Amino acid sequence: MNDVRETATQLRRASTRLALRMRVERPADGTSGAGLTVLGLLHLRGQLTATELAAAERVQPQSLTRVLATLDQNGLISRSPDTRDRRRQTIDLTERGLQVLIEHVRQSDDWLTRAMTERLTPTELDVLRLAANLIEQLLQET
Repeated sequence: MNDVRETATQLRRASTRLALRMRVERPADGTSGAGLTVLGLLHLRGQLTATELAAAERVQPQSLTRVLATLDQNGLISRSPDTRDRRRQTIDLTERGLQVLIEHVRQSDDWLTRAMTERLTPTELDVLRLAANLIEQLLQET
């Protein structure tokens, strides 16, 4: 059990450091990490309400108010009345929002690809590929 705990600690530390490093690779367009997360959710799931976005991120809808306002102001999302409930708005990813998301992903992947290529052996790359798949498995919703 201690070995599993130690591995969990190492994984947490490494994933935190990787997430922080990936922030550095974010395009200098001013889009926040929370904003990029919203754009990513809209890209993966399609049109959502603020409540649905908040539930997906496990935050209060009020926590997204400023993020959504900034994304809307920058033309990265659009809002329209919900066809099921006119009191709510649905949120869509705009073409500009998709381009910002694609650029962020490209820059992050470029940096990570370079770092992996320069520092890891083919065997280590295979191990990392396996680890990435296992991490995805751990993150799957039950």
